[in-house]
Amino acid sequence: MSASTPVSRRATRMLRRTPIWLLVAVLLVIVGYPLIWLLLGSFKSQREFLESPTWALPEQWNFDNYIVAWDTAGLGQSLFNSAITVLPSLFLMLLLGTAAAFALEVLVWKGRNGVLIIFLAGIMVPTQMILLPLFSTYFQLGLTGSLWPLIITYTATGLPLTVFLMATYFRAIPREVFEAATLDGASIYRQFFSIALPMMKNGLFTVGLVQFFFFWNDLLIALTFANSGDLRTLQVGLLNFNGQFGTTQYGPLFAAISINVFALLIIYLVLNQRIQKGLTAGAVKG
Repeated sequence: MSASTPVSRRATRMLRRTPIWLLVAVLLVIVGYPLIWLLLGSFKSQREFLESPTWALPEQWNFDNYIVAWDTAGLGQSLFNSAITVLPSLFLMLLLGTAAAFALEVLVWKGRNGVLIIFLAGIMVPTQMILLPLFSTYFQLGLTGSLWPLIITYTATGLPLTVFLMATYFRAIPREVFEAATLDGASIYRQFFSIALPMMKNGLFTVGLVQFFFFWNDLLIALTFANSGDLRTLQVGLLNFNGQFGTTQYGPLFAAISINVFALLIIYLVLNQRIQKGLTAGAVKG
């Protein structure tokens, strides 16, 4: 009787965990199946897409679709346009957003709470509402036909959330650090660049990565301001695979999407621990 007690306890624990395992298995299928289907589709020919079942494996494992996507469809140029648009936007957004959060949380001045509320109100403004006036403004300034409208728009739309998150991280830094720096004769600029920024590196990394995914995957803003052939970003460039010569080139399309999706997935998996550390950095004061 006593020998069977541990066995029965293990069986009971396994039965209790079975619903959890089933739920995890279902979630893995829901998340994993589209990725596997996308990857397999990137190796199929146009005939296989039209004649074979969707679950069928590719008849040949070749990289012709990736070559077509990269060279013929201009995926390389689209990736380059996305990079030179997103990276400067991130730099400006993080620099300006962190400086604003520093001024709102560390410095003491009248009306800072009202300014913070104005920044937070920017989060509630839908992007669709500002596209038409922005397009008119950029046209009058002569900025259309370049990537500057994307850089400016990404920087401006990302500032409200960046200021809010960075202000939260600044609340976790003891004020005695900046008071001691002031007593030692450090200026505001030295406190910001030599003290605040190094202490905020986890927060900067996390906010920058989150905003990077938003900017990189944007289609609406990029389609509005950069829809010409030499200015297309990656998401707009993917539309080139639709409707060419009256047909949709599914193989190159799946290959291009696979490059985008799996590259971002690898970046997230590699930096996952850093993201979690940054997300929890502002939760504890001390």
